[in-house]
Amino acid sequence: MPALLALHEGMSAQNRYLRFFSAGAGLDAEVRRLTRPADEQHLALLVLHGDEVLAAGSYERVGADQADFALLVHDEHHGEGLGTLLLEHLAAAARRQGVTELIGDVLAGNGAMLRVSRGVAPGVPRTSSDPGVVRVRIPTLPDEAALAAVDERDRTAAYQSLRPLLAPASVVVIGAGRQPGSAGHEVLAALIASGYDGELFAVNPRARDVCGLPALPSVALVGEAIDLAIVAVPGRAAPDVLRECCAAGVRAAVVLTSDLDDTVRNDLVRMARRHGMRLVGPDSLGVLNTDPKVRLTATFAATLPPAGGLAVASQSGAIGVAILEAAAHDGVGVSSFVSLGDKADVSGNDLLAYWHDDPATQAVALYLESFGNPRRFATVARAIGRRKPVLAVKSGRHAAADGTVDALFRQAGVIRTDTLGELLDTARILVDQPLPVGGRLAVVGNARGLNVLAADTAAAAGLTLTAFGAATTDRLRRLVPDGQDNGNPVDLGTAATAESMAGAVRLAADSGEADLLVVTFVATRTNDGAAALRAVAAAADAVPDLPVAVVAVGVPDTPAALGRRRVPVYRLPEPAVHALGRAVRYAAWQREPLGGRPALSGVDAPAAREIVGRALRGGGWQPAGVARQLLRAYGIPVLEAHRADGTAAAVAVAASLGYPVALKAADPGQRTDRAIQLGLADEAAVRHACHLIGAALGEDDPAVVVQRMAAPGVELFAGITHDPLFGSLVTVGLGGPAELRGDPVLRLLPVTDRDAATMWRSLRGASLLASHRGDAAADTEALEDLLLRLGRLAEDLPEVAELALEPVLAGKSGCMVVDVRLRLSAVGSEPDPYLRDLLQRPSIDANREPNP
Repeated sequence: MPALLALHEGMSAQNRYLRFFSAGAGLDAEVRRLTRPADEQHLALLVLHGDEVLAAGSYERVGADQADFALLVHDEHHGEGLGTLLLEHLAAAARRQGVTELIGDVLAGNGAMLRVSRGVAPGVPRTSSDPGVVRVRIPTLPDEAALAAVDERDRTAAYQSLRPLLAPASVVVIGAGRQPGSAGHEVLAALIASGYDGELFAVNPRARDVCGLPALPSVALVGEAIDLAIVAVPGRAAPDVLRECCAAGVRAAVVLTSDLDDTVRNDLVRMARRHGMRLVGPDSLGVLNTDPKVRLTATFAATLPPAGGLAVASQSGAIGVAILEAAAHDGVGVSSFVSLGDKADVSGNDLLAYWHDDPATQAVALYLESFGNPRRFATVARAIGRRKPVLAVKSGRHAAADGTVDALFRQAGVIRTDTLGELLDTARILVDQPLPVGGRLAVVGNARGLNVLAADTAAAAGLTLTAFGAATTDRLRRLVPDGQDNGNPVDLGTAATAESMAGAVRLAADSGEADLLVVTFVATRTNDGAAALRAVAAAADAVPDLPVAVVAVGVPDTPAALGRRRVPVYRLPEPAVHALGRAVRYAAWQREPLGGRPALSGVDAPAAREIVGRALRGGGWQPAGVARQLLRAYGIPVLEAHRADGTAAAVAVAASLGYPVALKAADPGQRTDRAIQLGLADEAAVRHACHLIGAALGEDDPAVVVQRMAAPGVELFAGITHDPLFGSLVTVGLGGPAELRGDPVLRLLPVTDRDAATMWRSLRGASLLASHRGDAAADTEALEDLLLRLGRLAEDLPEVAELALEPVLAGKSGCMVVDVRLRLSAVGSEPDPYLRDLLQRPSIDANREPNP
């Protein structure tokens, strides 16, 4: 490959020495090594920019679980992250081949390579076998520190790559029509009207000026580098326009054009990535950034919201319009808005990474129709969720995968709502109000009926009505009309004055007995609604640490928010209370530790890889013995099972094991209730059980499996399932009778200790594990350990398409797997959860089919 040879020949003498420990290395032989076909022993990856090779990385296996790695980056592209990205991809590829560690010898003077390795494997000790040489070790399965470093690099790359999109110094609108009504014309008009003060250009080859701006025939004639291009041309012209943008060095493009077929979309993405351009759309409604320093209104949406702290991304243009209109109506301030359209390049994951460090964004709202890389979404959303809330509406709740989507959101701390209205109701609390410290709700107001509705909704929202103490009750009595109930809710009566409304707010806040406050007010001819709301606003401003929501009915020109702290005003109590409930659940999630992946003793990953490698040649469902070997390799306790061909053999096996025993049909697919016989205390019982099983199967002397009876416990099922989009999922649920079974609890990889703990606690029958029929509590730590081991097995062995452990008996002395089924399949093309794309860089390709 001439381009690869050119990379090596272009090295300086110093860099050649650092790479090869010699200035006179045989470059032809090195190129031949890199370009030989990839196999289980060898892999090479290249970073390409057009026909130029900018970097090369490779590994050569040197043992059952180790491989020697090497990297080379073009002299002019050091410090750009190419070596780090290559090393991440090499580690992922090696992991899929059963390699657990990459090793490499680096000269002590090669500071750049040492920094790269430290960034990929922070905290991993280094050794030195020879003077001046450092042995570097890179675990192929990243630990918590390595994952944190990957996430930070990913966020940094995303933020830098999206700045030209959301904070551009210059914008060109291509296809800006002369007449109002076209998308290009309206976007250009909106940009001018919003006061965008960067460089602004219009491209229209058939016009002299558009909206008062001189029109250029081509983006190539702008004459300077452009940050953002808005492309509003017919579909047939889109590829040529993008090609011109790439040639002109445009850094980001929003393609409004719709109805492009898959081939054209893919061509646009390849073109954009080859030139380091980010692409939104096609079929986008545009983008918006309300920051006074930016004032970017590059959208043709008719209604625009005020500036504020909510960032919005919508996969649907129509839903995007609905969100913007509702936000404007309800006074929800928006920091930025992106209509993703077809998500050909820029995705919700990219925007989450950008908004993670955006100081103007206090919360994020997403409307999603699909996931590109859901496991990456979980990682990015969980990271931003520790700083600011993420809300989402996901369409297609009827779909079979909706339970997995729920698990994904729960794991990532995403607040899922059923409707856009619920999303915006909740955003109003989360953007402008402090996070609640608990779920104790106080309701005060002059509207008894509204108070009762708010109180009735509390339980469904996961809140509790606080019980005021005697001191608070005495103070409230002075505000409440004679004969009125002064408990909680506090009914001030329809004649309540502005002063009594404000006094009730202050009393509830000062009591320290409420974490949340709902204030209700109904206007009548006998009160002054405007004055009452002003008083409530002033009282709420004086207690800035208490989340407050106001329900106002009958007040003319009711404001969307009150006071300096923008207390949201709702028309009905139920949405307000449910919004507060979601805020409470989010705040509780945010306070909880993220969890980690603890070290697991007794795991023999190389042995497991060997087991799977041998068994995979046949694929499909595996013999029970293979499945049990695999579980033992991960330290998962599994009850010993012995096949017996006929009654005589069953009696002999039972005698050797010791009574009591269980018998079941040898074929798992035939194990009906009658084909499973438990608690057999002697030889006679075994013989009778064989007869019953034979009758159930229609056989005279059936083959059976004999096991000792396990210690009693709660019957569960657990295992691994594989989804082509979500990847491997760890699952647990209640076993036994159908009436006890609920929906299984799922978690995506990686499974942390916190995930394992919340999984069993989320079961409908979790109380059975806490106390089973009056006995001592089940060993839930052993159950969590089992789930963690299943998670690690799924990470290490993506070939495990299905692993069913049923039943699992969770008893007071541990967990025991009684039966197991295993199905293996070749690894599909789902994305690796630990890999990132450096989209401001050329793409990475594996040279599996070298073309020297």
